[in-house]
Amino acid sequence: MRTTWRVISVGMMESPLKTSATAALSSWDWRNGSVATLMLPSGLVTSYKVPMWHGGVVELLQTSVSEGEDGEAVIQGGVSLAFNCEGDGGVSWSPSTWALGDIRGSPQESILVELVSRNSQDMIEAKYILTLHQDLLSSELVFLNSRSSSLRVMGSVISHLTVSTPEATYAVGLEGSNFYNRPPFLSNFSIVPPESTEGKGSGELWSPFAELLSTWGAGNGGGDKKQGEREEETEGEENDNYKHLTEKMSMIYTSAPRNFTIIDRGKRNSVVVGRDGFNELYMFSPGSTHEWYGKYAYICVGQAALLEPVIVGPQSEWRGLQRLRNPNL
Repeated sequence: MRTTWRVISVGMMESPLKTSATAALSSWDWRNGSVATLMLPSGLVTSYKVPMWHGGVVELLQTSVSEGEDGEAVIQGGVSLAFNCEGDGGVSWSPSTWALGDIRGSPQESILVELVSRNSQDMIEAKYILTLHQDLLSSELVFLNSRSSSLRVMGSVISHLTVSTPEATYAVGLEGSNFYNRPPFLSNFSIVPPESTEGKGSGELWSPFAELLSTWGAGNGGGDKKQGEREEETEGEENDNYKHLTEKMSMIYTSAPRNFTIIDRGKRNSVVVGRDGFNELYMFSPGSTHEWYGKYAYICVGQAALLEPVIVGPQSEWRGLQRLRNPNL
């Protein structure tokens, strides 16, 4: 199965969206193999198409294209990164603009694409390494701290997995996992139904970065306060190994297994979601009150550090990995 990458120009969006040209990376297989599309400089993976047991090809990611305030195209969904780094001396940085660093691999085995982002002082570097195999798309994030003091990193690799509807979708393998209920996690690429903010304002969407800023440098007292507030939130233990995702939900699992499966009975396919390095799993379902196969027919999963930051020591690095595996061949 031969897979290759190329740099392409995409755009030519029809009215009312303005025509645009954006650099992208596309991988394809001439014999119905796996396909992934990556947008630059945002680093957003907008498509991951995989071969199926019935001989066809299906899209595993949900994306949405709309018109922004200035008429520009706004693309949301897919696989994206939302991270923030905080350190002493007033350091605050989020990797949001990515440059192409390297492309390598074998067309017969796997292809790797490496993106790089650095802060203005070149003391913090983030690498985003995407690897496409015949049955797997992995997203690895590496933070390199060249400073003389530690960094605290919070955020998530967020994946919008397209489904027929949450009514037909199940999460398998989460039984016994501890969780916290939290509002939906807001990022630049999040697809969030309007009822999630109706009558509440955008403040009801949750950004852990505000908490990171409020506790940085506050000492143990500030940290204890946040922990105390956290204990008052709804928490529990998952008691269903075949969790039906029909109802609207937003949870962070703190003891989930490294691999679990999302099954969509409507499309008759599944995705195995795995992680390394991350200790938390974010899961959001918009619920089944929306149109089948529509804009809000997705399940959002994120390999995350949202409740507790990752500490990257001075002159050190940290790695976290997400895997989306196609078991339907």
